[in-house]
Amino acid sequence: MVTKHVIVQAYDEHWEHDFLQIKTELQDALGELAYKIEHVGSTSVRGLSAKPIIDIDVVIQDYSQFDKVISALGEIGYHHEGNLGIAGREAFRYEGKDHLKKHHLYVCPQDSDELKRHIAFRNYLRSHPDAVREYSLIKEEGARLYPYEIEKYIQYKSSFIEKIYQEIGV
Repeated sequence: MVTKHVIVQAYDEHWEHDFLQIKTELQDALGELAYKIEHVGSTSVRGLSAKPIIDIDVVIQDYSQFDKVISALGEIGYHHEGNLGIAGREAFRYEGKDHLKKHHLYVCPQDSDELKRHIAFRNYLRSHPDAVREYSLIKEEGARLYPYEIEKYIQYKSSFIEKIYQEIGV
Protein backbone atom coordinates (compact mmCIF):
# COMPACT_ATOMS: atom_id res chain seq x y z
CA MET A 1 0.00 0.00 0.00
CA VAL A 2 1.35 3.40 -1.01
CA THR A 3 0.91 6.12 1.58
CA LYS A 4 0.41 9.53 0.04
CA HIS A 5 1.75 12.59 1.77
CA VAL A 6 -0.91 15.24 2.43
CA ILE A 7 0.63 18.51 1.27
CA VAL A 8 -1.22 21.80 1.62
CA GLN A 9 0.48 24.91 0.32
CA ALA A 10 -0.29 28.61 0.08
CA TYR A 11 -2.32 29.75 -2.92
CA ASP A 12 -0.32 29.70 -6.14
CA GLU A 13 -1.10 32.23 -8.88
CA HIS A 14 -0.20 29.57 -11.49
CA TRP A 15 -3.18 27.37 -10.60
CA GLU A 16 -5.54 29.39 -12.81
CA HIS A 17 -3.17 29.02 -15.77
CA ASP A 18 -2.78 25.30 -15.00
CA PHE A 19 -6.57 24.94 -15.11
CA LEU A 20 -6.82 26.79 -18.40
CA GLN A 21 -4.22 24.47 -19.99
CA ILE A 22 -6.20 21.40 -18.93
CA LYS A 23 -9.49 23.02 -19.95
CA THR A 24 -8.18 23.73 -23.45
CA GLU A 25 -7.14 20.11 -23.93
CA LEU A 26 -10.50 18.88 -22.64
CA GLN A 27 -12.47 21.34 -24.76
CA ASP A 28 -10.54 20.34 -27.88
CA ALA A 29 -11.36 16.67 -27.24
CA LEU A 30 -14.98 17.11 -26.16
CA GLY A 31 -16.20 19.96 -28.33
CA GLU A 32 -19.94 20.46 -27.92
CA LEU A 33 -20.24 17.41 -25.62
CA ALA A 34 -19.02 19.70 -22.82
CA TYR A 35 -21.66 22.21 -21.78
CA LYS A 36 -19.13 23.88 -19.43
CA ILE A 37 -15.78 23.08 -17.87
CA GLU A 38 -15.56 24.36 -14.30
CA HIS A 39 -12.52 24.91 -12.09
CA VAL A 40 -13.72 23.78 -8.66
CA GLY A 41 -12.04 22.82 -5.41
CA SER A 42 -9.61 24.83 -3.35
CA THR A 43 -7.22 25.73 -6.19
CA SER A 44 -10.09 27.69 -7.79
CA VAL A 45 -10.31 30.15 -4.90
CA ARG A 46 -7.80 33.01 -4.90
CA GLY A 47 -5.90 33.13 -1.61
CA LEU A 48 -6.96 29.69 -0.37
CA SER A 49 -4.33 27.21 0.76
CA ALA A 50 -4.75 23.90 -1.02
CA LYS A 51 -3.33 20.57 -2.04
CA PRO A 52 -1.66 21.43 -5.37
CA ILE A 53 -4.13 19.40 -7.45
CA ILE A 54 -6.56 21.05 -9.86
CA ASP A 55 -10.17 19.83 -9.50
CA ILE A 56 -12.25 20.01 -12.67
CA ASP A 57 -15.91 19.31 -13.36
CA VAL A 58 -16.82 18.80 -16.99
CA VAL A 59 -20.51 19.66 -17.16
CA ILE A 60 -22.67 17.78 -19.64
CA GLN A 61 -26.33 18.42 -20.34
CA ASP A 62 -27.38 14.91 -19.29
CA TYR A 63 -26.26 11.29 -19.49
CA SER A 64 -27.62 10.76 -23.02
CA GLN A 65 -24.20 11.62 -24.51
CA PHE A 66 -22.12 10.05 -21.73
CA ASP A 67 -20.84 7.12 -23.83
CA LYS A 68 -19.51 9.66 -26.35
CA VAL A 69 -17.87 11.60 -23.51
CA ILE A 70 -16.17 8.42 -22.23
CA SER A 71 -14.93 7.68 -25.74
CA ALA A 72 -13.66 11.23 -26.41
CA LEU A 73 -11.85 11.37 -23.08
CA GLY A 74 -10.45 7.89 -23.66
CA GLU A 75 -8.84 9.09 -26.88
CA ILE A 76 -6.76 11.58 -24.90
CA GLY A 77 -5.76 9.25 -22.07
CA TYR A 78 -8.60 9.41 -19.54
CA HIS A 79 -10.26 6.28 -18.17
CA HIS A 80 -13.70 6.18 -16.57
CA GLU A 81 -13.66 4.93 -12.96
CA GLY A 82 -17.39 5.17 -12.17
CA ASN A 83 -18.92 7.46 -9.59
CA LEU A 84 -16.73 6.20 -6.71
CA GLY A 85 -19.76 6.24 -4.44
CA ILE A 86 -20.91 9.79 -5.21
CA ALA A 87 -24.05 9.99 -7.34
CA GLY A 88 -24.05 12.64 -10.06
CA ARG A 89 -20.28 12.72 -10.46
CA GLU A 90 -18.28 10.38 -12.68
CA ALA A 91 -14.54 10.16 -11.98
CA PHE A 92 -11.78 9.76 -14.56
CA ARG A 93 -8.13 8.86 -14.03
CA TYR A 94 -5.46 9.57 -16.62
CA GLU A 95 -2.13 8.47 -17.99
CA GLY A 96 0.43 10.35 -20.04
CA LYS A 97 -0.39 13.84 -18.83
CA ASP A 98 3.05 14.87 -17.60
CA HIS A 99 2.68 18.14 -19.54
CA LEU A 100 -0.25 19.14 -17.32
CA LYS A 101 -0.56 19.93 -13.61
CA LYS A 102 -1.81 17.03 -11.51
CA HIS A 103 -5.60 17.11 -11.54
CA HIS A 104 -8.81 15.31 -10.68
CA LEU A 105 -11.35 15.09 -13.46
CA TYR A 106 -15.07 14.57 -12.97
CA VAL A 107 -17.98 14.62 -15.38
CA CYS A 108 -21.34 15.81 -14.03
CA PRO A 109 -24.71 16.40 -15.65
CA GLN A 110 -25.83 20.02 -15.27
CA ASP A 111 -28.57 19.04 -12.79
CA SER A 112 -26.17 17.12 -10.50
CA ASP A 113 -26.47 17.88 -6.79
CA GLU A 114 -22.73 17.27 -6.41
CA LEU A 115 -21.97 19.82 -9.13
CA LYS A 116 -24.28 22.32 -7.42
CA ARG A 117 -22.40 21.78 -4.12
CA HIS A 118 -19.01 22.27 -5.81
CA ILE A 119 -20.07 25.52 -7.49
CA ALA A 120 -21.93 26.92 -4.47
CA PHE A 121 -19.02 26.19 -2.11
CA ARG A 122 -16.48 27.69 -4.53
CA ASN A 123 -18.59 30.80 -5.10
CA TYR A 124 -19.20 31.24 -1.38
CA LEU A 125 -15.49 31.16 -0.66
CA ARG A 126 -14.71 33.51 -3.55
CA SER A 127 -16.96 36.13 -1.96
CA HIS A 128 -16.05 35.57 1.73
CA PRO A 129 -12.37 36.36 2.44
CA ASP A 130 -12.75 35.66 6.17
CA ALA A 131 -13.93 32.12 5.37
CA VAL A 132 -10.95 31.70 3.02
CA ARG A 133 -8.55 32.62 5.83
CA GLU A 134 -10.31 30.31 8.30
CA TYR A 135 -10.45 27.38 5.86
CA SER A 136 -6.78 27.87 4.91
CA LEU A 137 -5.76 27.61 8.56
CA ILE A 138 -7.91 24.49 9.05
CA LYS A 139 -6.43 22.83 5.96
CA GLU A 140 -2.85 23.73 6.93
CA GLU A 141 -3.36 22.43 10.48
CA GLY A 142 -5.01 19.25 9.19
CA ALA A 143 -2.04 18.56 6.92
CA ARG A 144 0.36 19.09 9.84
CA LEU A 145 -1.66 16.80 12.14
CA TYR A 146 -2.31 14.06 9.56
CA PRO A 147 0.48 14.22 6.97
CA TYR A 148 0.04 10.57 5.92
CA GLU A 149 -3.64 10.01 6.73
CA ILE A 150 -5.80 11.53 4.00
CA GLU A 151 -9.03 10.21 5.55
CA LYS A 152 -8.28 11.94 8.87
CA TYR A 153 -7.25 15.11 7.03
CA ILE A 154 -10.59 15.08 5.18
CA GLN A 155 -12.47 14.42 8.42
CA TYR A 156 -10.59 17.27 10.16
CA LYS A 157 -11.87 19.84 7.67
CA SER A 158 -15.35 18.36 7.18
CA SER A 159 -17.09 20.31 9.96
CA PHE A 160 -16.08 23.59 8.31
CA ILE A 161 -17.37 22.37 4.93
CA GLU A 162 -20.65 21.19 6.46
CA LYS A 163 -21.09 24.54 8.22
CA ILE A 164 -20.77 26.35 4.89
CA TYR A 165 -23.11 23.88 3.16
CA GLN A 166 -25.72 24.59 5.83
CA GLU A 167 -25.25 28.34 5.46
CA ILE A 168 -25.73 28.21 1.68
CA GLY A 169 -28.45 25.55 1.76
CA VAL A 170 -26.85 22.71 -0.19
